Amino acid sequence: MKYATLRLAAGTRAGRLVDDQWILLDAPDVGALLRGASGEPTGGTVAVTDADLAPVIPTPGKIMCIGHNYARHVREMGRELPEYPTVFAKYADSLIGAHDPITLPAESDSVDWEAELAVVIGRVARRVDPSTALDYVAGYTILNDISMRDWQKRTTQWLQGKTFEASTPVGPMMVTPDELPPACQGLKISCTVDGTEVQSDTIGDFIFDIPTVISYLSTFMTLRPGDVIATGTPDGVGVGRSPQLFLQEGQRLTTTIEGIGALVNDVVGEPSLSIGR
Repeated sequence: MKYATLRLAAGTRAGRLVDDQWILLDAPDVGALLRGASGEPTGGTVAVTDADLAPVIPTPGKIMCIGHNYARHVREMGRELPEYPTVFAKYADSLIGAHDPITLPAESDSVDWEAELAVVIGRVARRVDPSTALDYVAGYTILNDISMRDWQKRTTQWLQGKTFEASTPVGPMMVTPDELPPACQGLKISCTVDGTEVQSDTIGDFIFDIPTVISYLSTFMTLRPGDVIATGTPDGVGVGRSPQLFLQEGQRLTTTIEGIGALVNDVVGEPSLSIGR
């Protein structure tokens, strides 16, 4: 099945995709649905073409991210392959919807793209064995880990460059595992800037695969329904290019994973960036 969180006049509502319509459910969002909201149809529908998509999980309890998880990306960043997963966090205030604009913050001139598959947790998980880890997955979605590289590089800790407010698109929907290959193996992931492909790979070329990541994270924290795990990005990021390339006002960033859909986000400037242009 395919689920999304839709913005309506009265607030947000979870929806299930049937043909070309979202069937509205008795849950304010997909996260609430996973946490036990009834999920019964309300009788309302929204045409796919009319849907205003919120972040598929608007307020995850946790957004855990795995860095340096594609070997070619590690090499383009000039690093050694990691012995253990590189883990950092984002916060819910960083999330935007699948078609919302990405606003370039006035404080950064090095805003980069990172296309990623994201895992949505569906069951409480603690000290999970890799052999059963996929049983805890509610579904998969797309996340672009927009990174302010100048802020990321200020210290050895990446957090400040990874969770700028209203910077991270996630969606357009959550697709349940039964509609996709196991752990999304073999699906194409790509990212384009103004139609020019900058990233392209297949899901599964990980240093640490999805069962390993779930097991690792659940060793030191309890994963709960609605938590989101971003699994890393392929090579092709702007900071790894020569010359380096970063997002500019007026561009369109499209992030696609086969079988899940696409994030399509226009890049806009803050008012202070637009003055005099």
